[in-house]
Amino acid sequence: MPAALNVVVLVGSLRKASITRRIARALIALAPPSLACRIVEIGDLPLYSEDLDAAPPPAWTRFRDEIRAADAVLITTPEYNRSIPGGLKNAIDVGSRPDYPSPWDGLPTAVVSVSPYKLGGFGANHHIRQSLVFLNMPVMQQPEAYIGDAAAMFDGPGDKPTADARAFLQRVIEGFADWAALTRRDARPSA
Repeated sequence: MPAALNVVVLVGSLRKASITRRIARALIALAPPSLACRIVEIGDLPLYSEDLDAAPPPAWTRFRDEIRAADAVLITTPEYNRSIPGGLKNAIDVGSRPDYPSPWDGLPTAVVSVSPYKLGGFGANHHIRQSLVFLNMPVMQQPEAYIGDAAAMFDGPGDKPTADARAFLQRVIEGFADWAALTRRDARPSA
């Protein structure tokens, strides 16, 4: 049996008790054995400035090393003002520099957007995809994961999803496992 893919999970909400983080933990708990998922924190990353690239802050170096070691990326994000949170955009920017190709290059990715409202973070989901296309990150197209009324996904204050939510999240994480296996860098034919 092949080794599990190392999946970096980025949570766009910096709040420790956020619904977005609960969704991320539920997805991790439902992940098949082919995925080794872990949350990589982004809240400690100083704002990106090219001026700091000559002597990167330790948090940048740690984050970039974790991305370089990844086989795939799972992003869970809330929607802030019809876009993505600044901390998540900063993490994408920090991870993309200064190397070319960037540590993100070619990493299979899935985006799960989360909202307390009915639209399910549609704007955030599509805004983040624009950056990921530029970074050459193949993004899973199906199943789409726009989670509206996200608090209703759980039976209570813990991370246990309702039966319907569990079935949906299971479909998402299994679809991602298939996507990551199909599009991972070492599975693609070389030019």
